[in-house]
Amino acid sequence: MKDDEATLRLIRTGPRAAPAFSHPFAQAAGPPLSPGDTVRLDRVRLLSLDAHGRVLDWMSWQDAACLYARGAVAWTLGDPCLQVRGGTNRDSGERSVLPLHPIIAARGHARSKALDPTPALTNAALFARDQHLCLYCGQAFSRQALTRDHVMPLSQGGRDTWENVVGACFPCNSRKGGRTPAQAGMPLLAVPFRPSWIEHLILSNRNILADQMAFLRSQLPKKHRFASAA
Repeated sequence: MKDDEATLRLIRTGPRAAPAFSHPFAQAAGPPLSPGDTVRLDRVRLLSLDAHGRVLDWMSWQDAACLYARGAVAWTLGDPCLQVRGGTNRDSGERSVLPLHPIIAARGHARSKALDPTPALTNAALFARDQHLCLYCGQAFSRQALTRDHVMPLSQGGRDTWENVVGACFPCNSRKGGRTPAQAGMPLLAVPFRPSWIEHLILSNRNILADQMAFLRSQLPKKHRFASAA
């Protein structure tokens, strides 16, 4: 190899193409898109499955490229969305190209506890679950303007669990204080719930590609509580 510096290239595949990506070593194929369609390549995530098609997690394009290079990819779904361009062959003068697919199933079996993990309760995931609304006044806020409120206050025996926390704006959280919604006369606008792993994956990625969203939606129960997947 004369040149082992990898570059990335977006592959556009028509109406179901991925958004355009910007990166110091990336080039977008096809006509330029509007600035609103651009996201950073370091935010691109590919969907990782086990060989049986069970959803595991998001992974970076770097981790995906390692799977391809090790021959650990069992099968893929969707048209290639990225190309990793590797080094130039000294004999042929050709540069290696590795196409990456949006959904990648790896060889081997997932550990049992990895098949239905419990989503971590973070403020980012909580506010995404509640669609960045204050569940007391119903107004939308930025992440910085929201707080985690315990429906049953910790001082009254409440726990820090998905089923007992909601997003609340600073004024509503301050007004409610250490009281329950009933005690404060502040009814909740929605019942807090623990997202499934699939719901969590949708909530945690703001740059989901069309093929990925279609696959994840197919894994949701028919009557699910997740409104922001629409």
